Amino acid sequence: MFEHILGNEKIKNILQESIKQEHTSHSYLFIGIEGIGKQMIAKEFAKILLCFEKGNCNNSCKSCVEFISDNHPDFLLIEPEGNAIKIEQIRQLQKRIQEKPIISKKKVYIINDADKMTKEAQNCLLKTLEEPPEFSTIILIGANENAFLSTIKSRCMILHFQKIEDKEIKHYLESNLGQTNITENMLNIFQGSIGKAIQLKDKQELYMQIEEIIENLNTRDLIDVINSSEIIYQSKEEIMEILEYINVILIQKAKTNMAFTNCISIVEETKKRIQQNANFDMCIDYLLFNMWEEIN
Repeated sequence: MFEHILGNEKIKNILQESIKQEHTSHSYLFIGIEGIGKQMIAKEFAKILLCFEKGNCNNSCKSCVEFISDNHPDFLLIEPEGNAIKIEQIRQLQKRIQEKPIISKKKVYIINDADKMTKEAQNCLLKTLEEPPEFSTIILIGANENAFLSTIKSRCMILHFQKIEDKEIKHYLESNLGQTNITENMLNIFQGSIGKAIQLKDKQELYMQIEEIIENLNTRDLIDVINSSEIIYQSKEEIMEILEYINVILIQKAKTNMAFTNCISIVEETKKRIQQNANFDMCIDYLLFNMWEEIN
């Protein structure tokens, strides 16, 4: 049922078994970092719950055809409006969830980034979780478990998603995207997130250039370092991501050379200066000059 989704085999097995035993919950809470397949598994689970043959139709039944084309009348995906999921969105859910299914035996609602619900929205949702319609299933997806009210959590089956193993990510990138030369630093910046890893196709050259800059801090003079760092000066929109990647590299290098440990505080100070709207080029000058001086 979930063969095309990478990782979290234990959770996939739990959901598969619940379908086979016809013992699914009315409400679930999927918790885990971004980019590890929570929404993909939630949507696949929803499709199977709605399927006329419990996922055994090979996507050919009317329910699956309409689900795949995003036209299923018994399914709804709720996303944040702006920075939050508001009480009005939950009220709309409550209104729709009371209506009987149209083509399937069930209705499924997924609330993505549910940890962004306001407290008012959560309290409103609580009424539905306390007395859900027999035919309904609600799946909450979030990264921050502490953002949910304890009363919400107590009424959900909580499933904790694990990070994807580095070897699985590397194999996926090589086999499916043709990405090679994946370094240990790259795997570290992914932090077990296949979502971040998939973005590698657009950023691998950037990552490799950043690694080369840091690797050569103690072999080039300062002018050469600055001249070879044009990519950093040109990447204002991505600078926080670049600084995070520099820190990943520094942590690895600090294992054999303690001088690189002090460079991490230089990166953090650079972040603060940029966030305080200091002159961008001068912030990068500060970063490169001080790291070079620390290493040499």
